[in-house]
Amino acid sequence: MNARSPLEEFALLIGFERNTTSHREKLLSALGAAIAITGVAWVSFLAVTLQFVDVQTGYFVIASMGASAVLLFAVPHGALSQPWALVGGHLVSAVIGVACQQWLPAGFMTAGLAVGLAVGAMYYLRCIHPPGGATALTAVIGADAGTLGYLFLLLPIGLNVLSILAVALLFNNLFRWRRYPAHLAHRRTATTEVTDAVDREHELTHEDFAAAMQELDSYVDVTAEGLADLLELAKRHAEKNIVHPAEIVAGHCYSNGKLGRLWSIRQVVDDSSDDDIGRDLVIYKVVAGAGAYDTGLCSRAALKQWARFEVALRDGHWVKVD
Repeated sequence: MNARSPLEEFALLIGFERNTTSHREKLLSALGAAIAITGVAWVSFLAVTLQFVDVQTGYFVIASMGASAVLLFAVPHGALSQPWALVGGHLVSAVIGVACQQWLPAGFMTAGLAVGLAVGAMYYLRCIHPPGGATALTAVIGADAGTLGYLFLLLPIGLNVLSILAVALLFNNLFRWRRYPAHLAHRRTATTEVTDAVDREHELTHEDFAAAMQELDSYVDVTAEGLADLLELAKRHAEKNIVHPAEIVAGHCYSNGKLGRLWSIRQVVDDSSDDDIGRDLVIYKVVAGAGAYDTGLCSRAALKQWARFEVALRDGHWVKVD
């Protein structure tokens, strides 16, 4: 393997990696962000000038909306860009910021506490949205925010958030590869025909990840090296348990251990033990992955062969049962 040049090593060190998205995608992201902020400013200005809401403020668009525009239009499929992250991140952070501003003395520590509490709250409420930190800070140090108190949640925050979300939904969904929220894009991918062999046991390489990211033509907030490291860790984890479950038990869940669209988890609903293999049947339902919500009937031996290991749902994730 050829050694990297010092310049290449430095570029990787500071995170300067080649962006694989097309010029079309870059221009669309810029256009969407421009339209969004323009629309948000116009709607908020109109609400104030026509007194649609009984709030007097010099704020029309808070600065953190600019950061949200980057996420919603440059990274529309990112976890931090999804609707709950946007709405929850801003509103939760605004509540915390206003509370700190109202109840604590002004100072550096109050500003820091507001942002820290906002980050923690977003974590636990599963709505991490980096611009939310700026929203919490604005609620503490902004002059109008202090005057408005909790009305700050209505205007500008609430109206700003709803406006930029509406533009994101309308603009991104004009283009089939930018479907938003991201779940719509995943559903479109899942319904496409699988032309490869079902088991696809080929070894994935760094070049495969790079090619896949380029084919996706959407900014992915992870490097090809990061994806490769994640796959390697997943493979090591998979090697810990490669045997099929010894028993199939009613009420338990089992995974086929596949990747992507082939992955599936079945829960045994009922079974009937019988010495006759042909009548030793189990009823199952698919609780996650391919064929979700379907039900089926098969022999115990067939399900045991299909299942790679038993799994359980913990903290919202399916994990192997030791």
